[in-house]
Amino acid sequence: MEDPEKLLIAHRGESFDAPENTLASINLAWERKVRAVEIDIHLTKDNQVVVIHDYNTKRISGVKKVIRESTLSELKNLDFGSFKNAKWENERIPTLPDVLKTVPDDGKLIIEIKSSDRILPKLKVELSNSGLKNSQIEIITYNSNTLAKAKQIMPEYKMLWLLDLDYFWPAWILRVNKKKIIQKVKNRNLDGVDVWAGKILNKDFISTLKNAGLLVYCFTIDDPQKARQLKEYGIDGITTNRAAWMKEQLEK
Repeated sequence: MEDPEKLLIAHRGESFDAPENTLASINLAWERKVRAVEIDIHLTKDNQVVVIHDYNTKRISGVKKVIRESTLSELKNLDFGSFKNAKWENERIPTLPDVLKTVPDDGKLIIEIKSSDRILPKLKVELSNSGLKNSQIEIITYNSNTLAKAKQIMPEYKMLWLLDLDYFWPAWILRVNKKKIIQKVKNRNLDGVDVWAGKILNKDFISTLKNAGLLVYCFTIDDPQKARQLKEYGIDGITTNRAAWMKEQLEK
């Protein structure tokens, strides 16, 4: 069973306290001794990999610019911090290389691909140039075909398939076939799954996939009781908006 320091993943950085997917949020996680940070990436019009969750900037900046239709310089003009708090005014969108430079020697960056597989060649170059160890990078995405292509061109990194499961629907409506999930993951040479922490993510689900040799992460947990239960079930990673705080709760 993982200890809290190795178990917890800061969701878009320390996003409870700082603006998500910014250097402020990511560096705050490292400063608080969080060992893993999750970020989201898109590809710009001028082929730059930027760190942002949404396909456009409206929610974060108040100005709508579609990432794939905008250049990096256009996006850099926007304020990505004030939506959180006035003290973060003028926080800018980071590029992936900006973030890669922040990763400490014992840190790990989990990268969620939010755009099409067109991003993969550029992503490969950026990761290769980062100087980080292979074990410091993991890649996740919902699109299993994109992830399979990523694994083909970057087999050195662990890759986990994101699954909604019962995020949108009650668990009793869904018929989740664990064997099919395992088969699909293994057929694509992936390393595991990253699953919405609903009712389907129970002890049986976790143990079945782990017994098949797969990693099992989950998202997004801010309730210490739920995190403690999943830790007892043997989960490999818990993504949370309050990673440093959650570590303190789990150590109590």
